[in-house]
Order: sequence, then structure tokens, then C-alpha cells
Amino acid sequence: MSLSDKVVIVTGASSGIGAAIAEVLAREGAQVALVGRNVSNLEATQATLQQKYKGIKTLNVVADVTKEADLIVQQTLKKFGRIDVLVNNAGILASGPLADLDIVEFDAVLNTNLRAVVLLTKAVLPHLVKTKGAVVNVSSCAGLRPFANALIYGVSKAALDQFTKIVALELAPQGVRVNSVNPGFVQTNIHSRIGIKDEAYKTLLDRAINSHPLGRVGDVFEVAEAVAFLASSKASFTTGALFPIDGGKHNLTPR
Repeated sequence: MSLSDKVVIVTGASSGIGAAIAEVLAREGAQVALVGRNVSNLEATQATLQQKYKGIKTLNVVADVTKEADLIVQQTLKKFGRIDVLVNNAGILASGPLADLDIVEFDAVLNTNLRAVVLLTKAVLPHLVKTKGAVVNVSSCAGLRPFANALIYGVSKAALDQFTKIVALELAPQGVRVNSVNPGFVQTNIHSRIGIKDEAYKTLLDRAINSHPLGRVGDVFEVAEAVAFLASSKASFTTGALFPIDGGKHNLTPR
């Protein structure tokens, strides 16, 4: 599954799934542009890659994906001269029913989870056409099936999945592949960012374990390995695919 010398942009690379994706891609030989807003966390991710994988070139791009798509592309090209793969991983979580909807929160989630992906993919597109590259979007099981009290997040991920499929059709004649991974519950710090902590998180985790047919939650590296596969030549005949990594949860009837 070698990605030797391929130049990959990974958004949201400062922690969680994004950091794991960057690590697996570096292991496979990719040169990685790490995009995020948290400088210290980006530096920690970069240090891990450089320590584990000697000779790998990395670049930290401190940027807001909702506002600075062109900056991300320009800095990557300045460092590496080309772009082969875009991994749209940056995302934020929100919970709650329609009755409690906060339109400011709605806009923030859609801007990050959907609009930023559209803009960055568009900005990278001419360079991916040159390299016959690939896009991998990090979506969610929530894009494949509905969950009560997850309106904003579910809508953003369902729209992202449709974006993946439509753009895959548009770009196939130009040799550019577009796919997504759709994780279930994966242990990261994303839940603490919206205020779910301690006992509340333990309750959520227990419920998640029991709601996945395989009887456990996911690991960030399980998602990262799937992203690396879809980014590589091993998946050269795969485009427009939504790849569930959710312990079978997408097969369950919503309730």
C-alpha cells in the first residue's frame, strides 16, 4: 500500500483521527502537509512523524479550513511542488434536537463539515487533475443513517456523502478518485470539545459499545488504515464509495 513520495494534505491533523491518518500515511512513505489551528498539537504530530519515519518530509500549515483554503494549497505547493491526495478530515460535532437548534451552531458545523470541504477540494482540484490524484473525505456513520438528537451533525455528514458521490462522478473522466470513510463511535477528544465529560462521557461510551454489532467502539488507526488504502493505488478502481468503519452499526434499523 505504498504512498512513497506522494504529497498529501491532511486537515484536522493536530489530534485524533487526523493525527493517526498523518502517521499511517507517513509510514507508507507520503510527504504530509499537516493542517490545523492548534500550533502546539500540530508540532507534536510533526515530531511523532519525524521521530518514527526518518526521511519523511512534513509541513505544518496553521490555518482555518473555513477561511484559508487558498493558503493551505499555496503553502503545500511552495514546500512540495505538487499535490497528490487531499484528506478532508477536519470536522466538529454537535448534538441536540430541532426544538433546541441554535442557528449559529448550525452554521458553524455546516461551514466546517461541508462548506470548507467543498472550497478546499475546489482549490486543490487543478493540482489533483495533474497528478491523477485522490480525495478521501472523513464522514460518519451519521451520514449513512439517522440518529435522534444529532440533527446538525447528521445533516452535515449526509450532505458530505452526497458531495463525495457527485464529485466522484464529475472527476472520474479526469482520473481523480473521490471516496469517503464513515466511522462509527471512535474514541477521541471530539466529545470533550462540546462539553461531554467524566460520567456523561462514560455513559455515552457504554451506550456506544452496546450499540455496535461488534461489541466495541473504534480506534483512530482503524480509520487511518482505511484512509491510506483509499488514497493508494490499491484502490485504483474505487471511486464514489462510502466506506463504513463502524462495527456494523450502519446496518441497524434506526430507533
